[in-house]
Amino acid sequence: MLSTQTQILRISQGQLNLLERCPRQFQHTYLENLNAPSDPAHEEKQTSGSRFHLLMQQQELGLPIHSILQADPQLQSWMTAFTHAAPEVLNTATDHQTFRESEHYRTLQVQDYLLTVIYDLLIADHQQAQIFDWKTYPKPENKRNLAQNWQTRLYMYVLAETSEYLPENISMTYWFVQSGSKPQNIKFTYNNTEHNKTAKKLNQLFTQLTTWLEHYQRGELLPQVTVSSKACDYCQFATLCKRTPVTETSINQVLPNFDTIEEVSLEEFKSEI
Repeated sequence: MLSTQTQILRISQGQLNLLERCPRQFQHTYLENLNAPSDPAHEEKQTSGSRFHLLMQQQELGLPIHSILQADPQLQSWMTAFTHAAPEVLNTATDHQTFRESEHYRTLQVQDYLLTVIYDLLIADHQQAQIFDWKTYPKPENKRNLAQNWQTRLYMYVLAETSEYLPENISMTYWFVQSGSKPQNIKFTYNNTEHNKTAKKLNQLFTQLTTWLEHYQRGELLPQVTVSSKACDYCQFATLCKRTPVTETSINQVLPNFDTIEEVSLEEFKSEI
């Protein structure tokens, strides 16, 4: 249970996606710290993704990466393809008026919640600010869904709120390094209308979450999705919630997503290798 004292809760894009999709799943995952049995295949993919993020960070810092590439053919393949596809992104030779930083961290408080974001790469000058995010799974087919994902909405929102950049001077580009013969990207531009919509939605979600947490302290559970929702078909808590049990078949029907995947802490990852 949470403490009855008022406290600032740290909220990430993954938690927002989960909260919006199913408050009960948010409860089990973040309030009760319940975890599904580990999936070796999923863990292996996460490790590969973490290694690529670390590689890109070292590249940005000007540290040697040759030994890392030599030891990992998959990373070498991804890096070679990305270098050919986006040489301008990897070009660190910028003037003194351009800001570049890998694993750039920002926070923003909204109500009693602290929004946290980690940009894989932020490049900003006096005209525009560009957010880049690396993905090590194939490019999704539906750009509209990606636009509505809280990572896209939150990352640009927080930058606009914590900097002097106008929304229309902010963009976010996802690079999918494992997309067929060469990496592909999806770029989103921002504007004031989207910024205001995100602000309104965040305040609505947090006002509702505050009420739910107050009820949770009194022993009430957070709401569930409707019985007909397909979200239960691939939820690891379906049995706990007395819904359709999760099956391997239903999981395989779900396209790769990053709704509940938190940003990788490279400091933690580096301590393990």
